Amino acid sequence: MNTTARMNHIFNEDGKTFILAMDHAQNFNTLPALANPKKLVREIAAAGADSFLSTVGMAEHLTDSFLGKGIIVRAEGGVSFLGDKSKPMQITVNAEDIVRMGADAVITMSFPGSKFENEILSNLTRVCMDMHRWGVPVVAEALPRGFEPAEDSRTPENLTFACRQSVELGADIVKTNYTGDQDSFKTLVDSTYKPVVILGGAKKVPVEELLREIKDALEVGGAGIAMGRNIWGHENPVGYTAAIAKLIHEDCSVEAAMKEMNKLY
Repeated sequence: MNTTARMNHIFNEDGKTFILAMDHAQNFNTLPALANPKKLVREIAAAGADSFLSTVGMAEHLTDSFLGKGIIVRAEGGVSFLGDKSKPMQITVNAEDIVRMGADAVITMSFPGSKFENEILSNLTRVCMDMHRWGVPVVAEALPRGFEPAEDSRTPENLTFACRQSVELGADIVKTNYTGDQDSFKTLVDSTYKPVVILGGAKKVPVEELLREIKDALEVGGAGIAMGRNIWGHENPVGYTAAIAKLIHEDCSVEAAMKEMNKLY
């Protein structure tokens, strides 16, 4: 079964996407920012997000709040920030679960070089094979060594390898770090024959800096963004969403996007 129909629910007609990551509460304490996810999801969906990274719980119970936008469910579970980090997350959903929930895709990890790489990378291909039988696309979160500290982990060369490996293992979309400059990011995009979206990460970034990074990535072939905390953790998440949506889908300047954000919502 082909994945195209569900991919079209994630990407806009221009081939770009704004994915709002809302899956953090599965593993981390996100209160008070996500205290009322039902209201926040609905507002952000109305403001211009194309699709959402979701937990199983959100996909099951907040369906109406997504306003018909794409839903990408986190495939892993089984750990939390309270644990000792001695074991990797496990795959906890299958393709039948995704189809039953009416979701459009799943996201799973791709961490080459991490201490659990054998299990994580094997899981990626198994998830792809399972999902593709039902026409469900797979997003790979491609990060060299995952979240393990190492100075050389997220070099442009390592990021490019992680993204290319992810599509070789079956992924349909890749989520990764921006490499820091347009030349190296263009090399990454050109080397990865599937859409590449950039992530935001845990670090709080000034609005204009993040908008510039998004603009730079789009100009050299990036397919959009998949970000969460920088947006829903902001004092004006609706305006922030509208600004990013304008930047991605209207090819506006960073200055025009900033003006959009400062409108009253």
